[in-house]
Amino acid sequence: MLELLCWLVLLYQLSILGRIILSWFPMSSGGVGRQLADFLVKITEPVLGPIRRVLPSTGFLDLSPLVVLLTLDIVVRRLILGCTF
Repeated sequence: MLELLCWLVLLYQLSILGRIILSWFPMSSGGVGRQLADFLVKITEPVLGPIRRVLPSTGFLDLSPLVVLLTLDIVVRRLILGCTF
């Protein structure tokens, strides 16, 4: 069960990374890339949104993905779940 949770957290981290990477590229509406980007926003925004509101504004740079990725990796995966991969 713990191994499944480790994999799910890792998959969520990869979703956040995918969202970051896709945000660097312009997307045409209705394309596959836009659909993937919209899906990633839909599943990651419930976690990133509240963190973004708490963090101080840094202009155009959004640090909320970095905070969430580090928290998921260090606190959740390593300290709470004890994931080894």
